[in-house]
Amino acid sequence: MQIRLYKEVSFDASHRLLHYRGKCHNLHGHRWKVEIWITGRTDDQTNILVDYNEIKQAVNKYDHQIILNQDDPMVPRIEEFHPVIKTPGDPTSELLAELIRDSIESAYAPSGRDIRVETIRVWESPSCYAELTHEDR
Repeated sequence: MQIRLYKEVSFDASHRLLHYRGKCHNLHGHRWKVEIWITGRTDDQTNILVDYNEIKQAVNKYDHQIILNQDDPMVPRIEEFHPVIKTPGDPTSELLAELIRDSIESAYAPSGRDIRVETIRVWESPSCYAELTHEDR
């Protein structure tokens, strides 16, 4: 059966925007919130579209982490003390939305079922978020 589900996950992480000139150029932290709407066909045997815990795991890999552009000169220095999640560009809420969406969809691609992240919102603060929809590809 075709179905749509929703999951909300929050995490705490720091980042900085290497190519931005303003406050966000400095390393700082956020309480991020991610909202995800997924559509597709449920598994014939389990009647489950996507395991909620797998969505949570895809997001929680960022929890209590430092997220930096892979080209950021701070990366090697910080890695002497703490792991760094490196992104292909500045780790904005827009980019994190893409990365989380791709992680979830690629995890289910081998199943052969058409599972799509229809909408994903990544909240950087209580008053601002980036939203991607399936049509944005």
